[in-house]
Amino acid sequence: MSDRDQKAPYNVLFLCTGNSARSIMAEAILNRAGQGRFQAFSAGSHPTGRVHPYALDLLRKLNYDVSGARSKSWAEFQAADAPKLHFVFTVCDNAAAETCPVWTGQPMTAHWGIPDPAAATGNEAEMRLAFADALRMLTNRINIFVSLPLASLDQLTLQKRLESIGKIHDKDADRSSATAAE
Repeated sequence: MSDRDQKAPYNVLFLCTGNSARSIMAEAILNRAGQGRFQAFSAGSHPTGRVHPYALDLLRKLNYDVSGARSKSWAEFQAADAPKLHFVFTVCDNAAAETCPVWTGQPMTAHWGIPDPAAATGNEAEMRLAFADALRMLTNRINIFVSLPLASLDQLTLQKRLESIGKIHDKDADRSSATAAE
């Protein structure tokens, strides 16, 4: 990644099947945590056409910008005028199992599977807890990602680091974020 213009942000696409919760949350988290170094987007292979209200409520309560949040197809990122992607992360197992399109820019990819909070059952408190858990897991992984010294890592090392982020168990996340910048 060292030959990249350091003034332009890295473009990151988060993919899920429905693009209604996890990928939307990841987009909001990275756009804030990335502090201008990253521009996050989200999309779905089969978008629901709406953002889950519990995802929006949670993001708003935590003061994330959700003004542009919308459920959209990954086809938008195949268009000629789509941003050149540097990274594409799947955040659901269904999207990871699908054949993804060829992305402009030949981005690095990794799978960061998170349980689907929209599939949670139980009372409202239990379902909202599933959204909070997903947000916490995504935040941990994204914080590790933004701590990586991207410009100084060769492609193979970076790919291994991206893949390892997706395998992190939450109890290991705090320890991993401390060593990510090493």
